[in-house]
Amino acid sequence: MGRRIGIIAGSGRVVPVAISEMRRSGFACVVAGIRGEANPRLKREADVFDWFKPGQATGAISFFKKHRIREVMMAGKVRSSSLFRKENFDASSWRLLETLKEKSPTTLLKAVINLLEAAGLQVVSPFSFLESCFCEEGVLTEGRPSAELVEDIEFGLKMARRIADLDIGQTLIVKSKAVVAVEGMEGTDRTIQRGGNLAGKGFVAVKAARTAQDLRLDVPAVGLDTIRSLIRAGGAALGLEASQVAFFQKEEAVALANSHRIAIVARKLTKKRSRQNPVRAVLGGM
Repeated sequence: MGRRIGIIAGSGRVVPVAISEMRRSGFACVVAGIRGEANPRLKREADVFDWFKPGQATGAISFFKKHRIREVMMAGKVRSSSLFRKENFDASSWRLLETLKEKSPTTLLKAVINLLEAAGLQVVSPFSFLESCFCEEGVLTEGRPSAELVEDIEFGLKMARRIADLDIGQTLIVKSKAVVAVEGMEGTDRTIQRGGNLAGKGFVAVKAARTAQDLRLDVPAVGLDTIRSLIRAGGAALGLEASQVAFFQKEEAVALANSHRIAIVARKLTKKRSRQNPVRAVLGGM
């Protein structure tokens, strides 16, 4: 193998996109797939692959060290519900979990990072490999959204930032400047479904990053499945924070949105943030 990088892989499009970009950049990918989350097809895409339960940190660390990994990346989602089941953990990881006074997603992920780094593994951000997936500000679809939809998007993004900073969620459903639904542990698609049931047709879904988004922890993202969820629920528009929320399968998603007259708008939020621990800096460039 060439240059090696370890990946703790959950669900979602971020994982295959990151692996593809890393391999194209000359990295060999040693993947620890989270059982019940990671796509089994990753076994064909990785150079080395093995399965681990969500809380088998000790086993994953041994796996990476066996294959001489020094840098590790966390990519993809893990359902929060699986992190409350003792059978998903090895003994040492469960003891660590019990010491945490707060069990929010960010707190849990930071605890994982601390555990990995205590074992001598450097946890890095996937941003350098995903940079092309982030959108510049503008309307991405053919049709121009109405003034009312633009107002809802701008209102919603500001509110979504506040919710994200409270570590509650990053997606909001808005209609007529009223917050209809807030993302909890269920994820973006289920939040859209729930919001559509409450608001009826014509609502807006928005997604924003935290003010100090650490991309080692997670990558806020939308994609083709987001548009499919909007279609099923009767949504009129999707708003995302420009340059901060990744957009996977963008061409297919925009084409589908165009065919259903759904507007997609990327807007910047004014407060600046810094990228934390980019891969390029850690690994010495591409």
